[in-house]
Amino acid sequence: MSVPTKTGPIFSGIDSAKQLQVVFDTAHLRIRDIQVRFNSRTPETSEIAEDALGRRGSSSTSQTPDALAAEVSDYMSFMRKLKFQYLENNAKDKYVKTIVNDEAPMITADTNADMQAANLVKKDKLKAAKSRLITRHSDIRNLAPLVEQDYLKAKGLAAEATALTQSILDARLAITRLRQAHPSPRLTIPVAEGQLSSQIADMQLLEDELQAVNERISRVKDAAREGTVDIDRLRSEKAELEKKVAAHRVDADDGRAVDLCNWFDPHRYTSSLALHRLLFNMQSSRSISENELILTYTVDHPSDLTTAQNPRVIMIALLFLPNTRQLADVRVEGLEGVDITNTVDSFVQANDAPGLIWHILSRARQTFSSSVY
Repeated sequence: MSVPTKTGPIFSGIDSAKQLQVVFDTAHLRIRDIQVRFNSRTPETSEIAEDALGRRGSSSTSQTPDALAAEVSDYMSFMRKLKFQYLENNAKDKYVKTIVNDEAPMITADTNADMQAANLVKKDKLKAAKSRLITRHSDIRNLAPLVEQDYLKAKGLAAEATALTQSILDARLAITRLRQAHPSPRLTIPVAEGQLSSQIADMQLLEDELQAVNERISRVKDAAREGTVDIDRLRSEKAELEKKVAAHRVDADDGRAVDLCNWFDPHRYTSSLALHRLLFNMQSSRSISENELILTYTVDHPSDLTTAQNPRVIMIALLFLPNTRQLADVRVEGLEGVDITNTVDSFVQANDAPGLIWHILSRARQTFSSSVY
């Protein structure tokens, strides 16, 4: 199947365009003269344009209202000079054409009146335009400070937004690092509050225990003070008894009898034994034989709850030489894992039984407290 072609109208359109081009070239149009005159500008017009362009190039690139007002003023000055040059050249052109033309144009009074009326209309329009322009300029001058304030405010808000964005990024980075450093399961607020409540209860219990221990210490101090008073009283009584014994002394075969009687003074022995029991928590004292004495002590720590309920027991067996007060040997039970052999030997050689007992109890307290913590 063949497709019909329309060659006739296409060729006729091309011919019409060529004819229009020929008519346009042969016609004497004003726009072509204006193009020629624009291409052949005078040096004064070029200098004006270059001066205006130089001022535009030297103006600041900032878009503040003051800079824009200065740039608009330069443009207006340039346009005024360009308009004056255009009017001058147009008048010169018309004057030359009028002189050179063979037929002088007919200028009558009606023509001048029409031109004057047209000029009046144009002047009114120009005056109205100038008034609008002045109003616009006054509005621009009044609004320029407000626009500048808004611009500065917007600039400050933009800087604040940038800072807040950076802060948000830093906070997210810190949260990410915390999550990496503290993996799940993490301590939540309810769990932390529960631990705080339990710690408060534990602190209250410890406070009650501390108060009880302080009361116990105060009681022990009072008892020690009373024991000291009793010791002083017994010493005074001893001094009086010694004076009486010296006054009624008789000759005897063995002078050690008086000293032994003094040493076994019932009041002194009872008071000293009670004070020793109170200070060192002595539970019992047994005399197995004439030269063997077994002492039992309890050792506890004020901050240890387990030892307060189940105290540690230390047993010390003192062996003396027969019919003397000289230490021969010491056995210690309940203090396993602590080597005190050298210390015991030194106290035995010095015949210092109270110092030995104090040292053993002190070592026991240190050992039990360190094992608790």
